[in-house]
Amino acid sequence: MIKREGIAFEAIPAAGIHGVGITSLPGNILRLLKGYFSSRSILNRFNPDVLFFTGGYVAVPMALAGISRQSLLYVPDVEPGLALKTIARFSDHIAVSVQPSLSYFSARKKVTITGYPTRLDLMRWDQKKAREFFGIQGNPQVLLILGGSKGARSINLAVAKYLSQLLTSVDVIHLSGQLDYDTLHQHRELLPHELKQRYHLLPYLHEMGAALAAADLAVSRAGASILGEYPLFGLPSILAPYPYAWRYQKTNADYLVERGAAVVLADSNLDEEFHSVVTSLLSDPPRLAAMGQAARSLATPNAAGKIAAILVSMAGQKKGGY
Repeated sequence: MIKREGIAFEAIPAAGIHGVGITSLPGNILRLLKGYFSSRSILNRFNPDVLFFTGGYVAVPMALAGISRQSLLYVPDVEPGLALKTIARFSDHIAVSVQPSLSYFSARKKVTITGYPTRLDLMRWDQKKAREFFGIQGNPQVLLILGGSKGARSINLAVAKYLSQLLTSVDVIHLSGQLDYDTLHQHRELLPHELKQRYHLLPYLHEMGAALAAADLAVSRAGASILGEYPLFGLPSILAPYPYAWRYQKTNADYLVERGAAVVLADSNLDEEFHSVVTSLLSDPPRLAAMGQAARSLATPNAAGKIAAILVSMAGQKKGGY
């Protein structure tokens, strides 16, 4: 994506230390130390007026190296992870996606609720243009399955299991990720022609606005983007938080569920309940409409502008100027 946009980029060494084995810990700490000195070198050459962090362990060396400079931390998920909590200690200003995130930071910190930033080009898609993009014929219900860039194996397996049944009543847009694409493509090739035409399988899609605008219901993990993209399109969702990572996905999912915009389907129940949960929602238009309205009420379309305004206001200020 960086290359596609033509943005100058420099990488630094980094590694995680939370949850790694004892044999990996020394090497990871060494990489973080190397990242710190690499970050100092970059800062000396670039001499920025303000630093902007969005989290992850790769940001920690730069946060430590830039402690004497103005910095803004943006927290995309509802609950910050260990790296974000570490960076927050050195940040002059913190931006968060949603109100519940405020409880994770000291009252002494300057924190602003900005919403989750979304790309401007997402909104150039309406449903008609989006469905034409995928070649969807007529006016069927459309189910969107999102697996991320690599893929969500348990979601993909559930789709494969129930694919023929789903396609008798809905069109399916499935962004499978690379790992399972070949297997799913083989499933598609075995379908009868009329069902094959209703299964729109892609390993990856840059034009996410088209997928979101075309859909009546989404099924996905619960990464931070659900806090911005689903509300932007008023898209109801079934969320299956990734069970083998820290709890941040569950916290994100709970935020939408508690506000009536989504339902949660546990990863362990996907194999048995995927079809019944999907069909029960798609066969209940009033409930689906209410979930969509609830999602849209959470939209913050100007979040990126708010974050940019904070950065502009910070640029040039001396450390401790607040």
